[in-house]
Amino acid sequence: MTKILLPVVFLALGLGAGIGAGMFLMPEKAPEVVSEDKETKEKPDKGDKKDKNDKKKTSKKPSKDDEPGGFEYLKLPKQFVVPVVKDDQITAMVTMSLSIEADPAITETFYAIEPKLRDRFLQVLFDHANTGGFDGIFTESDNLTVLRKALLEVARKDLGSDVSQVLIMSVNRQDS
Repeated sequence: MTKILLPVVFLALGLGAGIGAGMFLMPEKAPEVVSEDKETKEKPDKGDKKDKNDKKKTSKKPSKDDEPGGFEYLKLPKQFVVPVVKDDQITAMVTMSLSIEADPAITETFYAIEPKLRDRFLQVLFDHANTGGFDGIFTESDNLTVLRKALLEVARKDLGSDVSQVLIMSVNRQDS
């Protein structure tokens, strides 16, 4: 009898422990996305003040007024890999991670044209490598400023003046 009862007890305890752990470790509910419409622009009644403030706190994307400077950082998900060629031989490989500081309103546009933007960024990086930009002390401030300006110019061609900066998140050179 205990041979049958013992596994059932362990099964019930394990199931209960699993459910309890799942409830305890469950992530919080995703914040509700609230769009600003006529209701939020009207003056709230005294009873509605708390609800309006709660909606502002739980909104997924802050408005321009909530963010300092009104910008969002859009990360290009994959690194850029740039060969450094000298005398028809690859002498090094440079990997870079880039992000864009831009107006939150262009987020959807950014992700829609990301492949085109990556292609244009790669061309700028290849040109930079071919002109010796990744030779010697390639992390020198003036050298990276030239690269940032060229990348910003390309980003603004595709996304407009809503892009304020192109940020170099990481750069690594591996000599062969």
